[in-house]
Amino acid sequence: MTQGPEPTLGESGEFAVIERLTVGRSRPAAVSVGPGDDAAVVDAPDGRVAVSTDMLVEGRHFRLDWSTAYDVGRKAIAQNAADIEAMGASVTAFVVAVGAPPTTAVARMTELGDGMWAEAEALGASIVGGDLVASPQWVISVAALGDLGGRPPVLRSGARAGAVIAVAGELGRSAAGLTLWSNGIDGFADIRNRHLVPRPPYGQGRLAAEAGALAMTDVSDGLLADLGQLATASGVTMDLDGEALRTDIEAVTEVAEAAGADPWAWVLGGGEDHALLACFPLGPPPGWRVIGAVRSGAAEVLLDGAAWPGSPGWQSFD
Repeated sequence: MTQGPEPTLGESGEFAVIERLTVGRSRPAAVSVGPGDDAAVVDAPDGRVAVSTDMLVEGRHFRLDWSTAYDVGRKAIAQNAADIEAMGASVTAFVVAVGAPPTTAVARMTELGDGMWAEAEALGASIVGGDLVASPQWVISVAALGDLGGRPPVLRSGARAGAVIAVAGELGRSAAGLTLWSNGIDGFADIRNRHLVPRPPYGQGRLAAEAGALAMTDVSDGLLADLGQLATASGVTMDLDGEALRTDIEAVTEVAEAAGADPWAWVLGGGEDHALLACFPLGPPPGWRVIGAVRSGAAEVLLDGAAWPGSPGWQSFD
């Protein structure tokens, strides 16, 4: 029997595709009403809910000639989960809205959904609702919900002089991967993939909060740029220790040599690794490494006591 062409979104219709994306999916205990009604119902045992939202636009935040739809789905969930982690909360649920051309094959949309569900389920969370609309290009908007577990949220504004700066996760890999993709440089498969799908250190946000983290954020725009947000909000100087970043530099040095690039620019100014940055009054918990110190002074970020002359990170409207 000859199989016909794959049906498209336009041919199948919104509700048939949504049913295909949600049927048979697991639902954690915190979700009492999942997809299928006008709204989901998610437990909030703490009495408060951490909420964050982010958007990915085809051609700006991902390219479908580089990424599979599955990769895009994982990335969309991961970068939103990192924001919840950065508040010291645990992710409970996601609401996802997707825009795509009517000519998009349903199979590609299913692949996107599979990637989203795989990343959400790895966190012990689920996708509880959303929307699907026609759009000239792929646009993915995700809202993430999190449980603070009775703890106060870890804000950007709590750092104080005398604290240490620590990181959970790795730096510079996504920016290195972007350079490889942009310049058509083959090889370095792991680094190339790190640009397509980030690897936030899931669970470390909660551990940081339990260990008394004073301030926290994730590395979405770049180490210097995101640490600068903490410095500004807290009114302190963040002084990075270059030697403490040596493992990140060494991890991308071979790639930098192949690309004719500066590995320091990737580690200091590269975003989308979604590592977590936090300031602790004493030492950090296991899974974190100290990379600098908080000092009194102007709200700025230094490297070994001096300003870094390069770009601090991503600018949304450049």
